[in-house]
Amino acid sequence: MDWSMNNAFKTYKDMQPRTMMDLGLISNIDPIDIELDSSEKGNIASTSKPRKKTLTSVYLKYFETAPDGKTRRCKFCGQSYSIATATGNLGRHLNNRHPGYDKIGENVASPAPSPATTVIKKSQPQGRAPQVDYDHLNWLLIKWLVLATLPPSTLEDKWLSSSFKFLNPSIQLWPGEKYKAVFREVFRSMREDVRVSLEQVSSKVSVTLDFWTSYEQIFYMSITCHWIDENWSFRKVLLDICQVLYPCTGSEIYNSLVKVLRMYNIENKVLSCTHDNSQNAIRACHSLEENINGHKVGPFCYIPCTSCTLSSIIDDALRMAKPIISKIREFVQEMNASVDTSEEFIQLATAYQEGSWQFPLDASARWSGNYQMLDLVHKAGKSMDAVVRKNEDMLGSGMLLNAAEKNVINIVHDYLEPFYKVINEICVNKYPPTIGMIIVYMDHISDTIATRQPPDWLKNSSEEMFKKLRSYNDQVCNMFIYMTAILDPRIKCELIPESLNLENYLEEARAHFIRNYCSNNFSSMTSGYSAQDIDNGASVSFAEEIARKKRRASMNNATDELTQYLSESPAPTKTDVLEWWKVNSTRYPRLSTMARDFLAVQATSVKPEELFCNKGDEIDKQRYCMPHDSTQAILCIKSWVEGGLKLKYKSTEIDYERLMELAAAATTTNSPTGTVKRQK
Repeated sequence: MDWSMNNAFKTYKDMQPRTMMDLGLISNIDPIDIELDSSEKGNIASTSKPRKKTLTSVYLKYFETAPDGKTRRCKFCGQSYSIATATGNLGRHLNNRHPGYDKIGENVASPAPSPATTVIKKSQPQGRAPQVDYDHLNWLLIKWLVLATLPPSTLEDKWLSSSFKFLNPSIQLWPGEKYKAVFREVFRSMREDVRVSLEQVSSKVSVTLDFWTSYEQIFYMSITCHWIDENWSFRKVLLDICQVLYPCTGSEIYNSLVKVLRMYNIENKVLSCTHDNSQNAIRACHSLEENINGHKVGPFCYIPCTSCTLSSIIDDALRMAKPIISKIREFVQEMNASVDTSEEFIQLATAYQEGSWQFPLDASARWSGNYQMLDLVHKAGKSMDAVVRKNEDMLGSGMLLNAAEKNVINIVHDYLEPFYKVINEICVNKYPPTIGMIIVYMDHISDTIATRQPPDWLKNSSEEMFKKLRSYNDQVCNMFIYMTAILDPRIKCELIPESLNLENYLEEARAHFIRNYCSNNFSSMTSGYSAQDIDNGASVSFAEEIARKKRRASMNNATDELTQYLSESPAPTKTDVLEWWKVNSTRYPRLSTMARDFLAVQATSVKPEELFCNKGDEIDKQRYCMPHDSTQAILCIKSWVEGGLKLKYKSTEIDYERLMELAAAATTTNSPTGTVKRQK
């Protein structure tokens, strides 16, 4: 489910004037002074009338004299010059091969050039940007903190600082407060780019809400925006991470949500909101619906998270089996820790024909790990018993499962098999599942479970599972979800469950289509060809021309687009939905606009793999450990950078690729002899 925001911001970037990249190659700066709006701070001080002697001494700092006294060698690239070479030639060498160092005056403290350089790319359209004093090591650390999701306080560790000093005593790291100030400014700069890009989105958008609590017991809500662009590609961007004030009621969530939507100016574009199924989130979404309906900007619907619903239902099924699963998990962790034990298990599983197993096995407490424990006993029970008995002195006999425990595991495994198939399907898909396909999956789960008679010890859990399934179905069985489902070309009206496939829903969907999407801004439908194509003498046969005219005559009004679309057979289930609409948008110009809006509605408020797989453990850990003064900035910046945005400070875009190239070049040009001398 990888995604990129490169195209999401393409429209905005295309609007920017093209500028040349200014390279500021400046060493040994004051690490505290990084303001970009002061030309005095960005330029190296120089005398009004530089003397030849001064320039000569500056150039010679970057060359070392050979032991024989006959040549000078460049400290950067090693190129040699005769000792009699004029200093002007040395300056030209620096200008051509190492631009920037030929401009530095005598106020540079260190006699040797620092390999630390900084590269910036100005986005201002006019005039040449002044050179800026950047400490490139600190900016590399900024990028590291962002991608590793670490707070600025990480760099205050004395051992880390001592390690840098050991490598280069002249290194100076910014104080913690300076890093925090930089993060806040980068957050503001990049957020403005996000806001401008969202103004270019022509379709409706959908938002999702995710909640968590940090170690400081602060309640956070992340808000993510989803849409489908003109090229029929899914796009999403994290809008903000808000602190929801205690007591974290529905009104507090609503106020925080509306504030973010208004800040990005998308309040009137929101079509749906997918929440985490909590009562406070439901109340907040209900208030948002009333607000949107009051402004009469179009329909709005809030939807329960399918992943959260499935996770809650699965917990009910696993309740009775959790003590047994814990025993199996202990056995798996022992095998993961011992190569000999795991290889022994693999050999026994091969001998008993109990499948192939790849270590380390998933021993997480999430769905993926729990089902792996069930699967192990269900498929490789003999191998597990044999390993425990053979290593009883090390593992202990307590890991052996009796017949009753194995029976419990096998029943629960069979009961959860349809959940496994559905969760595996929605986790491995390239794009998030559509609401329509999710409804089909949930209907399949209901039908499968209804046909099974659970044992007495599982009946209470089974009743809770059905109760939650009914609650979910009640929330999604409405005209809004119906419209979203039928616009999935794989489903249309044929695969929709009976509880959702009501006749009046179709009429309401048709009325909504006519009212909101049948404007005169669309050319008449021509099955992929316009009338102008024929009038301009496009090379088509006479029979094809007649066929096209008849198609246009049979669809002389917009409502026929929906009728024609639904009259055709559904697409194969493996069809790429967005690709289908991209190809057929010329056949259904009005209906495809509606599809762009409604197919962006999200069935889950979080990525399914983050909730069901062990990947979510790392994300939860990062969120839990992040301090309040860094949470919003670092997590948002990380999401934006991973989505394709460039890290930006005020009007300056940090060109990390070029910076890393120069850093690598500086590293390779450092001579081994210099390192030895420094150690002495």
